[in-house]
Amino acid sequence: MVQQIEFSLPPLKRGIHLISTEIMVQLPPLPESGLMHVFLKHTSAAISINENADPSVRNDMHTSIENMIPENQSHFTHLEEGPDDMPGHIKLALIGNEITVPISKGKLNLGTWQGFYFHEFRNNPAPRTLVITLMS
Repeated sequence: MVQQIEFSLPPLKRGIHLISTEIMVQLPPLPESGLMHVFLKHTSAAISINENADPSVRNDMHTSIENMIPENQSHFTHLEEGPDDMPGHIKLALIGNEITVPISKGKLNLGTWQGFYFHEFRNNPAPRTLVITLMS
């Protein structure tokens, strides 16, 4: 059986946000086993799974990503949407816009300290849409 849920996150400031609760409240009762796939329908934001207990991890990751791919590089030619747009596309390509998690014994089979991250790369963010597909 396959189920899909589409929902939007409100605009979140530039940075990395823990969105585990926002994802979990969208879920119906999970099957005994299967997969949950989460897809982000945008090209200047990303999603990932990482440390969910200490907020300093998100801060360090954000600072590191910003330092690796800064704005206003002379080689960028895609400039129509602002200086944060092309770096956002590159960051998405590195981090990704989809994740898959196994479902085991009716629960997401995540590690103890794993949570869902939303990476916003734009200075003036808009709502972002996620599609969750549950497969059993």
